[in-house]
Amino acid sequence: MASIENRGGNSYRLTVSCGYDNKNKQIRKTKTIDLSNIPVKKQQAEAEKQFILFKEEVEGGQYLDSGKISFETFINKWLNDYAEPELAPKTTHRYKELLNSRIIPALGHIKLNKLQPTHLTEFYNNLRENGIRLDKKYTPKEDFIEIISKLQLTLHDILIKSNVTKRTIENIKFHRNVNSDIAYKISDSIGKNIFFLFDEDCKSSGLSERTILHHHRLISTILTCAVQWGFILNNPASRVKSPKVGKKEARHFEEDQMVHIFLLLEDVPIKYKAMIYLSFYSGMRLGELTGLDWSDIDLDNKSLRIKQSSQYIPGEGIFTKDTKNFSSHRVISLASAVITVLREYKLWQNAEKAASGDLWDKECTRLFTTRTGSPIFPSTPSKWFTKFIRNNNTKIMNDDSIKEEDKEKYLINEVNFHGLRHTNASLLIAEGTDVVTVSKRLGHSKTSTTTDIYAHSEKKTDIEASNKLENLFNKKERIEKQG
Repeated sequence: MASIENRGGNSYRLTVSCGYDNKNKQIRKTKTIDLSNIPVKKQQAEAEKQFILFKEEVEGGQYLDSGKISFETFINKWLNDYAEPELAPKTTHRYKELLNSRIIPALGHIKLNKLQPTHLTEFYNNLRENGIRLDKKYTPKEDFIEIISKLQLTLHDILIKSNVTKRTIENIKFHRNVNSDIAYKISDSIGKNIFFLFDEDCKSSGLSERTILHHHRLISTILTCAVQWGFILNNPASRVKSPKVGKKEARHFEEDQMVHIFLLLEDVPIKYKAMIYLSFYSGMRLGELTGLDWSDIDLDNKSLRIKQSSQYIPGEGIFTKDTKNFSSHRVISLASAVITVLREYKLWQNAEKAASGDLWDKECTRLFTTRTGSPIFPSTPSKWFTKFIRNNNTKIMNDDSIKEEDKEKYLINEVNFHGLRHTNASLLIAEGTDVVTVSKRLGHSKTSTTTDIYAHSEKKTDIEASNKLENLFNKKERIEKQG
């Protein structure tokens, strides 16, 4: 039998002999390849090239017939041979969530070499359909305010009774969707059925384009590996138009809001004050903050070394890993204000350690710890910060000594903890700090990442530069007229 056999058209069958079995029967491995993407004149040469590669795979014991294995089988091989040994544990955990929840149930049964762009396109369209999301969205009724008015309630009363955020009240005011938890929370707070105040929004039950893009990128990554390992000739995901996701401005605090936040921090426990100061002035990631050891802080030279990150995975608990990438290993200069707060915090922590005695975890060297000296949960700063903002806003809304028209300036926008990192970068760029310096402080691998995320700050700086030029020539014109 020929080693390379044209099966008609653009199809070729490759056959490699692997010796004989115990019954003296010859063992053969076959592989059918489709060369429709190769010019006819070059197909024979490509087939010979593929045969040599196929023979090496078979003889090396690496070959699995892609015509007999399913996409799910290859996914599991990819997870075992590549993802788990090479990728960060949290990344692998997230990939498994995407794979097990939707990708494998929808596409796993298809033979690897039969997976086509149309399969992927249909899958992405299905993710956009109603009913895909596990969480439902609810739209406030058009006459929401009139309904609660009849109950002698205002939006302010709803905020207090249900303990939701100011942002939620704004969404209700402008008839924007809220999630099911919020809708039930508000309805329960006034003792009414959810459909008394809300309508179920069927249109919002599909996945967002950004989430669909995450699915597409993961599928494409796995199939690219399948090509590299010789299971398939090309990646069908590369022939699919990837979902479009509009760029959004990174949510951050304006300068006046940060001034207000720092004033409020004077009345909070020193541990949390230190967390916010460090996060804002350094721009570090949440995991990097909770992964800091005291040995990473140089109080005398006012610097900080970032070398690791603390993370959590359900079922595995808290663990320490290397930073996101090589450029994330960095040393950052710290402002004197941060050093002052850290010195105060160190004194407080030493007192806590002495008071705890043998209960203190003496092996833990972390900067931020629990009451017994063990590493804090990685999400602790984030949860505290959200509560800190909400408590402030609730206090302001309930303060009768402040006029209604003045309350707005005391309210803090509900930006998440990561927004401190964005605020750091945005303000630095707006103040004229070069992008290369900002990028290094943030630990970005490329300056283009920084410019993509913080384009809004560069635009503001560009406008200011333009205004300076205009002022310069206006000044010159005034001088000439005076002369």
